[in-house]
Amino acid sequence: MISLKKYLDQIEPDSKKAGKVEAKELLPVAMNAYRSALQEMGSCSVEACPALGDTLRKGLGRLEEKLSCEFTRESVEAAEKKVQEQLQDWGRRAAEHSEQRTGEIKEILIAMARTAESVGERDQRCAKQITDVTSQLQRIANLEDLTQIRSLLKRSAAELKTSIDRMAAEGKAAVEDAKKQISGYQSKLEKAELISSCDSLTGLRSRRWVEELLQRRIEAGIPLCVAIIDLNGFKQVNDDHGHLVGDELLKQFAGELKAASRSSDMTGRWGGDEFIILLEGSMAEAKAQAGRLREWVCGDYTVEAKSGALKLAVIASFGLAEYKAGESMQELLDRADAEMYREKAGCRGNGKSSKG
Repeated sequence: MISLKKYLDQIEPDSKKAGKVEAKELLPVAMNAYRSALQEMGSCSVEACPALGDTLRKGLGRLEEKLSCEFTRESVEAAEKKVQEQLQDWGRRAAEHSEQRTGEIKEILIAMARTAESVGERDQRCAKQITDVTSQLQRIANLEDLTQIRSLLKRSAAELKTSIDRMAAEGKAAVEDAKKQISGYQSKLEKAELISSCDSLTGLRSRRWVEELLQRRIEAGIPLCVAIIDLNGFKQVNDDHGHLVGDELLKQFAGELKAASRSSDMTGRWGGDEFIILLEGSMAEAKAQAGRLREWVCGDYTVEAKSGALKLAVIASFGLAEYKAGESMQELLDRADAEMYREKAGCRGNGKSSKG
């Protein structure tokens, strides 16, 4: 990926040094190239992995739209960071998804081959038995002794009935066995779908899954609000203590967020240090629940680091938006995102409860 930081670093409005004007003129060109690259990466991700690519495409599309409206050093740096995070997360999930699907398809093909082999062997045995009975019936047709004919007919009928009963029993057994295997593979597929619908780090629902649920609820006309939550100063945690500590903090925060949410709420990881909650009900209800969440999830967290237990203070910014009839899902999310950034900019450090 190209980086726009070097162009920003070279622009000095009051400078008349050689090269500064040229850099300023090149910046819009570089910006357009960067936005085009984001669009192309999103399209390619859908072709590479249709099941997961749409999530990355939408995420990069949102970043591209923001850069088209807001172009500052802070917005560029934030966008580049989010692009890297989304690409890394998508790459990991795509690899896991591909590996799971390959293994499942292989198992199903093996089961189908075994079932076909079993049915083939059964049919060959039954065909031989029926052929033997047919040969006996042909011999009976040439006999004249009624007693002998009656005896051979009884034996042939008994053998034919035994063959048919065996065919039915073996066929039923084969069908039941196939049902059991298919049921087992169906369970594996459902488990794989659940895994693919969850964020691999926090265990919360993935961004793609939340977006699909949100769209369904909008189409169903269910009154709802969206809350986007961002951890303030999280980058400093990674810079000061490393990504392993940062990951552990995200997992603990996600656990607290899910535990404090209502059964009707749906929590998910939006990306990086951002989370999302779908809240059924009015804005007044959503604000009350957001207040309870803020009291619960903000405060001190204890994370194990190489040097021992590390106590970290966590403050989160909340962005709430209520769905308005006629607006798109993207418009609703953009409003929630804007509210979150507005609170983040003027954060006064709400919620100081201790987490231990």
